[in-house]
Amino acid sequence: MRIVYFTHSLASCWNHGNAHFLRGVLSELVARGHDVVAYEPEGAWSLANLLADHGDEGLALWRARYPELTSRTYAPGTPVEELTDGADLVIVHEWNDHDLVAAVGDLRKHGAGFTLLFHDTHHRAVSEPESMKAYDLSGYDGVLAFGETLSEIYRGWGWNNRVWTWHEAADLRRFHPPVEEGERQGLVWIGNWGDGERTEELERFLFAPAQDAALPLDIYGVRYPEEALATLDRYGVRYHGWAPNAAAPDIFARHLATVHVPRRYYSTILPGIPTIRVFEALACGIPLVSAPWDDAEGLFSPWQDYLVARDGAEMTRHLTALRDDADLRRSLAAHGLATIKARHTCAHRVDQLLAIVAGLRTDTATKEAA
Repeated sequence: MRIVYFTHSLASCWNHGNAHFLRGVLSELVARGHDVVAYEPEGAWSLANLLADHGDEGLALWRARYPELTSRTYAPGTPVEELTDGADLVIVHEWNDHDLVAAVGDLRKHGAGFTLLFHDTHHRAVSEPESMKAYDLSGYDGVLAFGETLSEIYRGWGWNNRVWTWHEAADLRRFHPPVEEGERQGLVWIGNWGDGERTEELERFLFAPAQDAALPLDIYGVRYPEEALATLDRYGVRYHGWAPNAAAPDIFARHLATVHVPRRYYSTILPGIPTIRVFEALACGIPLVSAPWDDAEGLFSPWQDYLVARDGAEMTRHLTALRDDADLRRSLAAHGLATIKARHTCAHRVDQLLAIVAGLRTDTATKEAA
């Protein structure tokens, strides 16, 4: 198949977590012989910030680790007919301009032969519902939502059996335990500050427990305002700024454990949706402790794949146990990795995607023959 994916950016993962999963999925599709291209708009916010902070060198690891992927930019006003020419499958991510979303849908409504899917990987359906409802999806064949609670919202908006829960997953070509184990020390957290959506949670479930467990804490991420940096300094946290996502396996390999601190929407009104860092961390074989999060869909096995802390004191106890118990660390790492390999790889998600597309094509052929 010729597959076209409209993304905010494939080249940049600066404050753009969807790029992680997208790279893995598109890479898997290429490995299976599909003709794949991603389109991103000129001047994409994520890429512009990456280049402003790190220059062209900030793209070096992306280019080195994903040579098989093609990302092309398009100028405003470029006819979508040109971008989708010859496509069998088109997927449009929700972090795209409303006009682009509508224009691609209009093509489909007027006879374009490709299957067209909308891909939602954010909480705006609950945090900014009017903004999401403003997308004209009338020409789309279906919606891919990255959690069942999000799928339920789309069903309530009339999508019924044309929405599929399509979780993120780990790209095992890049995310795996180190080939040779080296010395591991301290705790690591890779994540952005979060626009105020988890400020109190980070202090309660990460900064304070790490300090109380006497575990040095390294943090990588962007958009840390001055008050955030002051908080990190108060807790003695070592802040390293942005790291390309492709460097995450090497970063995990240097540390004893990591922590999952979900944004508030994913621990309250959109339960069951982990961040992609959970998939990536477990794939890399690093022990994980999670702040309160309801695995409503049974994606993992809490207490076997990772530990769960209901409050800051329990987080401190878990981190202390991981610091002192090598057998516990090995057990969690092995079980978490096994779960990823069995259920949550980009290969699994590609299998699901291709089955969805095949089903839609069968339905279309049946309707045309009737």
